[in-house]
Amino acid sequence: MAQARMNYRRLGSTGLLVSELGLGTNTFGGKGEGFWEKLGALGQAEANKIVGRAFAAGINFIDTADMYGLGESEVIVGEAIRSLGCPRDEIVLATKIGAQFQRHVNGLGASRGHIMAAVDGSLKRLKLDHIDLLMMHFFDPATPLEETLGALDDCVRAGKVRYIGCSNYTGWQVVKAVETSRRMGVNAFAVVETHWSAATREIERELLPAARSEGVGMLIWGALLGGILSGKYADGAASSGRMAGIVPGTVNAEGLAKVVAILGEIGAKRRVAPASVALAWLLSHREVSSVLFGARTPEQVDENLRATELTLDAEEIAAIDAAAPPSRDHFMMVTRNSNLARLPYAR
Repeated sequence: MAQARMNYRRLGSTGLLVSELGLGTNTFGGKGEGFWEKLGALGQAEANKIVGRAFAAGINFIDTADMYGLGESEVIVGEAIRSLGCPRDEIVLATKIGAQFQRHVNGLGASRGHIMAAVDGSLKRLKLDHIDLLMMHFFDPATPLEETLGALDDCVRAGKVRYIGCSNYTGWQVVKAVETSRRMGVNAFAVVETHWSAATREIERELLPAARSEGVGMLIWGALLGGILSGKYADGAASSGRMAGIVPGTVNAEGLAKVVAILGEIGAKRRVAPASVALAWLLSHREVSSVLFGARTPEQVDENLRATELTLDAEEIAAIDAAAPPSRDHFMMVTRNSNLARLPYAR
């Protein structure tokens, strides 16, 4: 396959450029650990091949978390960067903290105590002197945002972290965090990492407009819905893969089937895999800084790279949009016309 040309986008409103496709690493590590074993449990040699292929293709953005593989993913990622000779200043490394990782009462959350310990733990596992993007993995209702944001700002000022962000936050949580940062005069979240796919579009109701309003970029996980949107489970036969072709109960099965069908139709017309169409649909949104994908083999990296060559036209985007639109909200529909009347004047 001819090498795709990588495109780069700003990380939110910052001046840092990241590849529009980012390498997710929750398939690294976790052998014998149940959930993580199912995701991939890739060892160092296998991970090196994937990281090497991605970096050679121009992917400079790597995303991990302290909980992936119960800490092993960070170890493997850091070793891959060193053993492959990837120049540190050419890699944008993101990790996430705050999820349940250590088995004690303060071993999770967004308190100052946990943040400080977790950052040092991640740096130790990565064997690096700084983290380019540190994200809170989940919102912590038990900790005041002032405490969380103050601790994150201290990590930036100490040189341990370059940029901060959040993951799996709702729209109001993002806006409140940004406004709190402004009031405190500290570093604000540059991005929010969130789930979004052509078949699961709930974030378009609140989180997407909130991020757009506050200048917060978006990092996307679950773009292929565990492989379901790749079309490989269309025949119903699946025993492997992240979700083994099983449709979660929270996903509208009828809408999902329509999305899989239209992705297949566009893919056949464009001579690309349905997965490339699904990724390209996400990349058509200007708020997206990078779409993350996981891989078990270097060949899967190559397959996903095809999305960078594909620009969907307005008709194709509209067809995907119509397949599984977000559920309607009565109040939002009542106020829609008033909003639209003023939209041409919005800047």
